[in-house]
Amino acid sequence: YVPSALCCPSRASILTGKYPHNHHVVNNTLEGNCSSKSWQKIQEPYTFPALLKTACGYQTFFAGKYLNEYGAEDAGGVGHVPPGWSFWYALEKNSKYYNYTLSVNGKARRHGENYSVDYLTDVLANMSLDFLEYKSNFEPFFMMISTPAPHSPWTAAPQYAKSFQNVSAPRNSNFNIHGKNKHWLIRQAKTPMTNSSIQFLDDAYRKRWQTLLSVDDLIEKLVKKLEFNGELDNTYIFYTSDNGFHTGKFSLPIDKRQLYEFDIKVPLLVRGPGIKPNQTNKMLVANIDLGPTILDIAGYDLNKTQMDGMSLLPLLRGDKNVTWRSDFLVEYQGEGYNGSDPTCPGLGPGVTHCFPDCVCEDSYNNTYACVRTLSASWDLQYCEFDDREVFVEVYNLTADPHQINNIAKTIDQEILEKMNYRLMMLQSCSGATCRTPGVFDPGYRFDPRLMFSNHGVRARRFSAQSL
Repeated sequence: YVPSALCCPSRASILTGKYPHNHHVVNNTLEGNCSSKSWQKIQEPYTFPALLKTACGYQTFFAGKYLNEYGAEDAGGVGHVPPGWSFWYALEKNSKYYNYTLSVNGKARRHGENYSVDYLTDVLANMSLDFLEYKSNFEPFFMMISTPAPHSPWTAAPQYAKSFQNVSAPRNSNFNIHGKNKHWLIRQAKTPMTNSSIQFLDDAYRKRWQTLLSVDDLIEKLVKKLEFNGELDNTYIFYTSDNGFHTGKFSLPIDKRQLYEFDIKVPLLVRGPGIKPNQTNKMLVANIDLGPTILDIAGYDLNKTQMDGMSLLPLLRGDKNVTWRSDFLVEYQGEGYNGSDPTCPGLGPGVTHCFPDCVCEDSYNNTYACVRTLSASWDLQYCEFDDREVFVEVYNLTADPHQINNIAKTIDQEILEKMNYRLMMLQSCSGATCRTPGVFDPGYRFDPRLMFSNHGVRARRFSAQSL
């Protein structure tokens, strides 16, 4: 899972091992701390690659999309190379496939639109293979290859442009239905969607798959190169993403940013020493765990970090009697626009990312925090919005895996109170306090009186609301 379903906050969580409220990257803008001077000064020196290089003696290699505003002139341009990277090949700004600029160890290199030399996924593959060919064999190495694919504009390689012609977006039970009893931003979506919106999202779905075929090629080449070098058996490989994506769920055409499983759940595949093949682990894992895991593999003392996540290494190795979390935090700060969208004046100011039929994917008050909990007794998500309604959404994913029915008005009041208190604790957690027992963990202790002392304002707001 990702603690925030948006590129820059999620990537910052991967790099720092921290929840967004601790690394303070809230959206994809410089003002939202995305690759800002503040981020560079306060967070970058303590990312896990920086620790790998300085404390563990690793050669470190980065290629691809870093943070959405990387290379912005107001933040040092492409001349800025973050601490911790021995080899740096970073994309200026956001996702592209052609006509882009790379920072090559701080020097700008322009690329055009010739497939054979400029298609970004292939360029990243070739740079990665070159690193494996010419790196030092006397130091351990770490590589982070961050393909923009399958991000928009979804430009497939020419040989894959006609693939998946018969594929369309999944028609789950939450596809193209009204998001009743949900936050107003979801409720405002037009249902049923227009034919043009459905055609657009199906086309986007196909194109995303097409772009991933080149990522498959990249991975195959890397694995073969590691095998040829005799390094595959002692190399860990992690494959994951920075956020999910929705296509037509609750009649929202395409985007991310929402609290539901389709936006916060991402693939995670790992292979490496001590990991048995063909096994699946159902534990709750978040991307804040990637940094601690990689540092643990490198032998670094995790007690020296300020990271909120946990090392997955015991889970990967199949250790018995592992104590693991039963919940984690999801948090998002809505991104809005001061004026009204000219195509949708009826919605008023504050909305952004609007489609032609006035379905808007974000707004200022699309600001929420959730506890996602998974235990022997409950598979639950509890969310509060920071808006005038103090809107609450609760889902029992055992009975309702597609999160259609908001049960905030019918679930037991004691569970609501406990989840509210747990949410407040997680929103103010840091480091070890982010790893304390969750509501459905045997070690959890709940004193209702605490709700009206430490966190009085939020708790009173919660108790007064009409659920």
